[in-house]
Amino acid sequence: MIDHSRIKVWLACLGMSVSAVHSASAQQAAINLDFAYFMNEVQPVFLVKRNNNVRCIQCHTRSSAFRLQPLEGGALFWSEEQSRLNYASASAFVVPGADPLESRLLTHPLALDAGGDPFHGGGKHFASQSDPEWRIIADWVAGRTSRRTPTKFVTRIVQTNAAGSDSYVIDPASNQVVGIIDDIEIPHGITSAPDGSQLYISNESRHSLDVVDSRTLKVKRRIQLSGRPNNVAVSKDGSKVYVAIMEMPGSVDIIDTATMTNIKTLPVDGAIHNVYVTPDGRHAVAGSIHTRTINVIDTTTDELVWKLAMGAGIRPMTFDTHPDGSTKNIYVQLSGFHGFVVIDFVKRAEIARVEHPPIAGQEAHRDGLQGAPAHGLAVSPNGQTLWSTSKVYSHVYVHSLPDLTEVGRVFVGQHPEWITFTPDGKFAYIGAAGDNATYVVDTKKLQAVARIAVGQVPKRVGTVLMAVD
Repeated sequence: MIDHSRIKVWLACLGMSVSAVHSASAQQAAINLDFAYFMNEVQPVFLVKRNNNVRCIQCHTRSSAFRLQPLEGGALFWSEEQSRLNYASASAFVVPGADPLESRLLTHPLALDAGGDPFHGGGKHFASQSDPEWRIIADWVAGRTSRRTPTKFVTRIVQTNAAGSDSYVIDPASNQVVGIIDDIEIPHGITSAPDGSQLYISNESRHSLDVVDSRTLKVKRRIQLSGRPNNVAVSKDGSKVYVAIMEMPGSVDIIDTATMTNIKTLPVDGAIHNVYVTPDGRHAVAGSIHTRTINVIDTTTDELVWKLAMGAGIRPMTFDTHPDGSTKNIYVQLSGFHGFVVIDFVKRAEIARVEHPPIAGQEAHRDGLQGAPAHGLAVSPNGQTLWSTSKVYSHVYVHSLPDLTEVGRVFVGQHPEWITFTPDGKFAYIGAAGDNATYVVDTKKLQAVARIAVGQVPKRVGTVLMAVD
């Protein structure tokens, strides 16, 4: 015989009643909780590190009620089998289709004044019901099978900090820091999905590609890589991310963004410093400092199709195009060279070399160059100018295209590094590693108009699209 009194005591300990269980059963019959949505959208919430709070997984792998499976053996995410166990455990604490505040999974970590429970042993993770992570869980309880269709898109500048565990999100309309992506120690390359759903940041500490949800600015997935990563690039259709692996003998990891798995480690010539996708999307171009080689990959087959040996290590690269959109030139900065070279993409040969001249009255800095006196290169969105930073003279040099005539110089702080532009090309953003700042340059006036304080040793900087629910 079933001891109903003991069941009532057990349910009371969980903050539930018999009537709530019956209600849950009725609702469950009407709405199915989607497993895929739970695995890919809800589960990542349980791994997030929040300020002054532990991750859910820290307590709930030891819980006798809502129990999460432990990540063991260096795993960065749950297997499908483990995810199904987590799904079953979480499902017991929700009422599908009902008011979200009838689900213990939603009320327990929610602040009391926002409708949550009086106490949660793991602390209060969500200050309000508008918190994007709370809404992700609420959407699952409501029966969603995919993330909400975004109603708004915004352009942001993301500055990664090479000596920190944070990346700063800048609103180019106000030049204010509007968010911080944390919990990625030594973030390196930054790019975003074309649809604005997520950002991709290479994590040098964990040897992973970290996928950041644009709604929450939290890491939703870490994908194991074959070695220590440097720069990253996304395919034009957003289906793949190419990751430079900075370890010999040399490779580029290729990530499938639908399955969030590392589908291929492509051998190339030399440890890869940077990888880029050409403007037409047809090639990924990877440069090696160690072997002084440029590797060109066909993005349709993901095979190495040609390579070019140079006289020095390959540093930053950028591209311009022919009128039909095909790649015209590769512009390359080289180890030990204070300037850039131009390579004809079709001829696969160097056709020009430009050395940056000294700047009168500007002290030359030789300390901490790390073999790269010039280490930031970009073609403006309209294709009319080439921008190249000088760590020696703390300036960016601007040349007209295609004639390569120098048209201006702008002071952009100590040890300026990478460059990115707003989509309309009106402003350039440059990380100044020696100033812990991002400089904003008016590209028409050729003058710095803002200096934004960021984290420690900012280097890679990128323009991203972000979807806002």
